[in-house]
Amino acid sequence: MRKGISVSYSLDVFLEPYAFKQNLAADVRRGLTAPQKYLLPKYFYDDAGSKLFDRITELPEYYLTRTEQHLFSSVKPHILKATRPQEVVELGCGNGDKFRWLLHAARDREISAYIPMDMNAGLVESVARDLVRDYPFLAVHGIVGDFETHLAHIPPPKGRRLVTFMGSTIGNLGPEQRKGFIAQLRCLLDEGSHALIGLDLVKDAGMLEAAYNDQAGVTADFNRNILLVLNRELAGDFRPETFTHHAFFNREASRIEMHLVSRKEQQVRLAALEMQAAFQSDETIWTESSYKFTVGMVEEMLAAGGLRLEQWYTDEAGWYALALIGTA
Repeated sequence: MRKGISVSYSLDVFLEPYAFKQNLAADVRRGLTAPQKYLLPKYFYDDAGSKLFDRITELPEYYLTRTEQHLFSSVKPHILKATRPQEVVELGCGNGDKFRWLLHAARDREISAYIPMDMNAGLVESVARDLVRDYPFLAVHGIVGDFETHLAHIPPPKGRRLVTFMGSTIGNLGPEQRKGFIAQLRCLLDEGSHALIGLDLVKDAGMLEAAYNDQAGVTADFNRNILLVLNRELAGDFRPETFTHHAFFNREASRIEMHLVSRKEQQVRLAALEMQAAFQSDETIWTESSYKFTVGMVEEMLAAGGLRLEQWYTDEAGWYALALIGTA
């Protein structure tokens, strides 16, 4: 762990560049030697991947981001009234915009502390620096880490806490991963604290599949970009043009699956791992799952982890939900 402190904010770094590469190497070796080859979606988000995802959020087919934004904008007064947070923990803070929206809607200076968490050190530090510049009364404690690994490093609450986890990112976790995440989330909350989670809901398969197969091909570029990450970080020789993007709704598992399909039989070398990966024609690399939820699924998931659903907010069409969660 590395600590960096300024007069106005603190920054704890639990994900150093060398650790990132070590984790990537282990995950890629495990994924590309599995019977069903896979890569973890958290490695999509290098600078190029993040820019591609920003473009995805603006596409007409991709309803998730704008629907969550509109819903959050309409219900945040209710959320603030129900939770009256004194500190906010944001998992996957991005550029901090959602926290700013909460801060503007809250009573004057009622929110006095903010803990942004993200894997991108530069992003967390930029958010922290800008916030303390704009709001000198605000105590900001940035954490650079992976929400699947480093939640235990978030300090205990010093007042009424609201933990936010937006963007339906929880949908990228499988059932067992979600169970572990909910258990860790429970440890971040004391009596009187709450969590707010964004969830994409089960709906028409055609609408779901269109959101991950946009006509402009941006999602396909985003998917293939993960191969460029492997080329750069692990001295790979993937040729992304030899892989086709494929996304479909697996109704039985209640998830969108995103794959890269090898267009031919080929061998790929990853020099940093001293390994080769062989692909048959039409063999796939499973790159992402995006689970879709019902209120019943969410209630069951929370109850198993000692949490309860306090309020269920949805847009008028019932496409998306914000779940306000309390301790059981």
